[in-house]
Amino acid sequence: MTQVSNQKSLKTIFAVTLIAATLGLSACSKPVDPDVKARQDIMKNFGDAMKVMGGMAKEPDTFDAAVFKEQATFLAEESKNPWSHFNNPEMVGGAKDAVWSNADGFKAEAENFQKVTAELATAAQSATSIDDVMPAFKPVGDSCKSCHTDFQVKKDD
Repeated sequence: MTQVSNQKSLKTIFAVTLIAATLGLSACSKPVDPDVKARQDIMKNFGDAMKVMGGMAKEPDTFDAAVFKEQATFLAEESKNPWSHFNNPEMVGGAKDAVWSNADGFKAEAENFQKVTAELATAAQSATSIDDVMPAFKPVGDSCKSCHTDFQVKKDD
């Protein structure tokens, strides 16, 4: 009987210790600014859409016109959303200081992204193959890369 009681006690102590450690670590973590989180979430969604379309570009036999159109339309519609979340230079996140020190360049990148995603969405409306959208898809990828090169802190891989 004592052995069962000791095992329950050990499990209880372990559970309490694990909960306390988890709470302690979460209390120490730095809260994420809502604007930083919003723009990171939006950019992640952009990346997810690009992966879906990029997969079709790499494997043309997988091209699904309806899915590509949906993803391209999503990018075009959402392309105006992340930029308002870069108002506070104190909330850097993964952005370089150039976002604020070269605000005109950053604005130009944002406007170009909106333009090329609109062109992609237009091309996707009537696409029947990946060849129909590739001339418009490449500039979107180039826009992402250009902006990330100039305005995003390089992540360690």
